[in-house]
Amino acid sequence: MEEYTLNAQPRTITGKQVRQLRRQGLVPGVVYGHHIDPMAVQIDELALQQLLRRVGGNQLIKLQVADDDATRTVLLREVQREPIKRRPLHVDLYEVVMTERIRTEIPVIFTGTSPAVESGEGLLQHGAETVEVECLPGNLIQSIEIDVSRLTELDQEITVGDLQLRDEIEILSDPATPLARVLPVQEEVIEEVEEVVPEAAPAAEAEVEAVPAEEAEEAAEEAGE
Repeated sequence: MEEYTLNAQPRTITGKQVRQLRRQGLVPGVVYGHHIDPMAVQIDELALQQLLRRVGGNQLIKLQVADDDATRTVLLREVQREPIKRRPLHVDLYEVVMTERIRTEIPVIFTGTSPAVESGEGLLQHGAETVEVECLPGNLIQSIEIDVSRLTELDQEITVGDLQLRDEIEILSDPATPLARVLPVQEEVIEEVEEVVPEAAPAAEAEVEAVPAEEAEEAAEEAGE
């Protein structure tokens, strides 16, 4: 498994002043865990963007904080983004202990093609997008692949209870939770109805107060703090 690393610096700037950090190309963040006090950090935005393009929430990351003698093993727990440009505004990093089990959500990925769908008789309906599991950090998997080619008939479904993962991974989600199902195609009868066009009415005018782009971006940054 590929190893990912990230460098960070201790952060002393908090509150609304973190906007100064973002203007300098730095992203504020926090490192927390069961056995540590939360630690404020700042991370180079470019390095963080490159990492986010390669890892998901279940990938172990080696975090090196400048004043630490050793690296920390962390997971990406939350990334707050600016709504327009999608730049990261804040990142939460969860420090794990390799000998302690953790709970997390594993995304579901569908592969293959259902014969019932391919024939045009059915439509594939997706259910839950993630499955909750518990395991040691070293046993984490990035995704759960589900082959829908086994759905050969209408109304067949795949549930959480059908999943077969490694013994080291305990599934916590309800076994009855549906993941994929083939629904029959319903023929729709469309009746032609004479369209009645009402007499046009004068358009109502509304006063809209324009918000400068800079103020909107600052508001988004404050919301992400």
